[in-house]
Amino acid sequence: MPNKLMIFDDDKDILSICTFIFKRLGWEVSSSSHCNNIVARVRQEQPNVILMDNWIPEDGGIIATRQLKATDDLRHIPVIYFSANRDVESLAREAGADTYIKKPFDLKEFEQVVTGYGGS
Repeated sequence: MPNKLMIFDDDKDILSICTFIFKRLGWEVSSSSHCNNIVARVRQEQPNVILMDNWIPEDGGIIATRQLKATDDLRHIPVIYFSANRDVESLAREAGADTYIKKPFDLKEFEQVVTGYGGS
């Protein structure tokens, strides 16, 4: 059974790049340009790892991540916060994310962080 990655980012180019990278590595990838109904959507997909952008409609990455981490059956799923914001580390901490990656990211480091949290 392949690992599953769910990506939340409003930048279609980032969604395409990340999808390409992880499909090439054998992951199943689903993505969204918004975080509406995030709990239901994550529950349906059951990903191994979630990539969460900070500036995502409607509620934003901090609120979306907090909702996931406050949901008993979803809180175990690692959320990797990723943003071009210069203070991504403190935003990730405020959101309750498991770790963070700063955009633009080094491709090898990006792959290692994601696979380290959810890869087999």
